[in-house]
Amino acid sequence: MSFVNVINLLGGLGLFLFGMNYMSEGINQVAGARMKDLLEKLTRNKFKGFLLGLLVTCIIQSSSATTVMCMGFLNAGIMDLAQATGVILGAHIGTTITAVLIAIDVSAISTLCIFIGTCLCLFSKKPTKVYIGQIILGFGILFFGLKYMSGDSAMGVLKTSAAFKNFITHANNPIIGLVVGTIMCAILQSSSASIGVLQVLALQGLMPMSFAIYLIIGVNVGSAMPLFLSSIGAKTGARRAAIVYFIFDVVGMIIFTPIALLTPYTSWITSLTSNGSVQVAIGHIIFKVVTALVLLPFVNQIVAFASRVIPQREHESDLRFMYIDTKLTDNTSIVTQVEQETMRMISLVRQNFVDACEGFMNKDVSKAATIRGREEVINWLNENITNFMITVTSRPLPNASAAYVGRLFHVLIDLERIGDHAINILERTELTINDNLDFSDYSVDEFRDLYDNVIVLFDESVKSLRKDKIFEEEKDGLLNLRNFIRDLNEKALDNHIERLKEHKCHTESGVIFTKLLQDLERAGDHSYNISKAGRNDLELMTNRKLA
Repeated sequence: MSFVNVINLLGGLGLFLFGMNYMSEGINQVAGARMKDLLEKLTRNKFKGFLLGLLVTCIIQSSSATTVMCMGFLNAGIMDLAQATGVILGAHIGTTITAVLIAIDVSAISTLCIFIGTCLCLFSKKPTKVYIGQIILGFGILFFGLKYMSGDSAMGVLKTSAAFKNFITHANNPIIGLVVGTIMCAILQSSSASIGVLQVLALQGLMPMSFAIYLIIGVNVGSAMPLFLSSIGAKTGARRAAIVYFIFDVVGMIIFTPIALLTPYTSWITSLTSNGSVQVAIGHIIFKVVTALVLLPFVNQIVAFASRVIPQREHESDLRFMYIDTKLTDNTSIVTQVEQETMRMISLVRQNFVDACEGFMNKDVSKAATIRGREEVINWLNENITNFMITVTSRPLPNASAAYVGRLFHVLIDLERIGDHAINILERTELTINDNLDFSDYSVDEFRDLYDNVIVLFDESVKSLRKDKIFEEEKDGLLNLRNFIRDLNEKALDNHIERLKEHKCHTESGVIFTKLLQDLERAGDHSYNISKAGRNDLELMTNRKLA
């Protein structure tokens, strides 16, 4: 095999890999968000999760991508490991669709697909049509690369190579097959691509099924390598998912290696068809299906084993992400991760505001250290979620996801400022206690009335943030509540001035009370801003008043 033949082979392989990746990206843009929603909503039953994992992977053509989605859901607390395991088992079967397409051999229309896909990508103005063009173009390039690899200027020359023929004739060592298959998949980073190469060799009569079966087993073991690399330094859930993926392939190897050695299994496959590419596809499908069906009843045991191998780590500090995994930032899980981490920040801000206000009303600052500790976490989350979103928004995201992540930038600002007002209230409470300042019952009641309404506005604004659509009456209700809070504040200030005139209130405590009312009103304004982010009202967002 000459240097030119090697270059041609590598060029064909490059076209194949590029076409597969390009097609997969297009499919993810068109259907990835819908597949993610399906996974998120329909995986409560492990058998349904199994079928859904199969379906999703058939569509997006990547078991690794499906597994990475599961990793994102695990980190976001949407899915537990048992549910993810069912999906992963199904994903293993779904990934065989590529081998089926190759076995059918539609390379005759590859150049037509390239032409149609190129026209759609270059001349379409609608993003959806561009993505469809990307799918068609990737499909064409994939099969053109296969056709080129199998041509006489690439793999075809191996037919005349005495050394290669001698190797294949005597290639019956299962260990060599397992090792070569594992290394091949680890290098190509794709089991589908590795199986495709085997199919091309088999189609040329250069890969007998008696040896190909061991390569197939090795390729599937090697397919866990990309996930292992992705999970290095990742969260516990992601690392356990990688272990589950690896368990599948190892169990498959344990099942099929002795079958291939001790039974006429490969002879049976070759008796079904004389087409070598189809034989490899059949062997690959049987490996996946049988292994999945064997393991599916043992999901709980697999989960327990993965949990023992990867125990829950103890974290020394709360200054960390609980849901965002910076190692696993695929487009399908970014929004879920950011949303869950933002909801965590919302919970911390709300609790701090409640504790600070109740501390004033009860003249109790026993939770001061806890409040300040939460505030440190809130500030850390604000800075680091923002940095993470800046990083991910530099990548291509579906329009709806990009818009939602963009709106969360504003939400983080408002949350951080509500947290600051909670600290202000705490510090003013500490000052009144240290200086033995008293407030009239009227003042405390007015404070309580304002506080109760601000909390209602905060909670309703958070609900609106998570809704897909906000009706006009809901918008009006939120606006009216914000205005009512302002009216209460003005009334409380007027009443406070009257009490000062009548000497029912000390001047020093009166100054503090005025600032407390200001903190409550501004917390209400920031709460209302959160509802505006949820509505995606561009005019309101432009004119929003930040206190």
